Amino acid sequence: MTRPMHPAKRPANPRFSSGPCAKIPDFTLDKLFDAPLGRSHRAAVGKAKLKAAIDGTREILGVPEDYLIGIVPASDTGAVEMAMWSLLGARKTTMVAWESFGAGWVTDAVKQLKLDAVVKTADYGQIVDMASLDYDTDVVFTWNGTTSGVRMADGEMIPDDRAGLTICDATSAAFAMDLPWNKLDVVTFSWQKVMGGEAAHGMLILSPRAVARLESFTPPWPMPKIFRLTKGGKLIDGIFRGETINTPSMLAVEDYLVALDWARGLGGLRALIARCEANADAIARFCAAHDWIANLAEDPATASTTSVCLKFTDPAIKDGAAFAKAVAKRLEAEAVAYDIGAYRDAPPGLRIWCGATVETSDIEALMDWLAWAYDAERSALSA
Repeated sequence: MTRPMHPAKRPANPRFSSGPCAKIPDFTLDKLFDAPLGRSHRAAVGKAKLKAAIDGTREILGVPEDYLIGIVPASDTGAVEMAMWSLLGARKTTMVAWESFGAGWVTDAVKQLKLDAVVKTADYGQIVDMASLDYDTDVVFTWNGTTSGVRMADGEMIPDDRAGLTICDATSAAFAMDLPWNKLDVVTFSWQKVMGGEAAHGMLILSPRAVARLESFTPPWPMPKIFRLTKGGKLIDGIFRGETINTPSMLAVEDYLVALDWARGLGGLRALIARCEANADAIARFCAAHDWIANLAEDPATASTTSVCLKFTDPAIKDGAAFAKAVAKRLEAEAVAYDIGAYRDAPPGLRIWCGATVETSDIEALMDWLAWAYDAERSALSA
């Protein structure tokens, strides 16, 4: 049996994990030298760093001035949970899911908060018909399905005169996709995705409508301390000036500030979006040229440009999970791609992170190696 030849070019950075994601290009720990380690986050230097993180987020993402931005505990998960526990229950709720994290929010709403929610779901690779939803209810959804590789194409179907709130988990979309702020009342994300930051910190962005709900509605359930956004019926506005609920990592804050500076140097949000699109396009071209692999997203208009999920379509492959796992293992053994197996709840396949911190040249090199790994595993099946 002839073994396939190794490709000549290797990815310079084999880190294609969907979280934590690749650091910014040319990252070194020396870039964090200005972190105020050993200082209180309540000291002037700590407050200044936290405010810079909030201000930089507003600047790069183009968040409206009347929206509030807070740094909260427990990554994107904490931010979503904080929004759900603090805002839901005032009116009917609609929960939307087309992948595992959205399904998790459904579970929390129905089983933990015990809301009588309308639940809309779609299979992996598909998306819920967002135009069919009742936006006079509070609607909770992900913008980009990190584990399904399916995203919203736009937010045009969300009415401007909606009575309910839109609560959007945008953790794999922020800094990579256009977010229509006038359509979104709550947006959450974490630093560890498109910006390649460190884990554990989440961002919570609130529209004036969301703030009005917070100050006019008291949820009927006990509220853990780390979820409390109001006191005495008034917003705890210090959270949105950098006075965090619990102690943040000033090292992680510095890392995020470095990433924001890198984004400015590129040209801001448009440049970040362009990098993600170029990466996803490189994979799309590869899939179009090979009949044994395809994007899990069925509609190209809703295919993610960050968490690109792939499926093997070769009918000779009888055990898709085993084959995909073997391909991912082979690529990791060659140190050309780490952590690209499909999410554990997703259909068998691969998941390749294409966020802004990933170089397109590395994606292109990986595609050659993917063809090599497929040929090697396919030959093993035929042996």
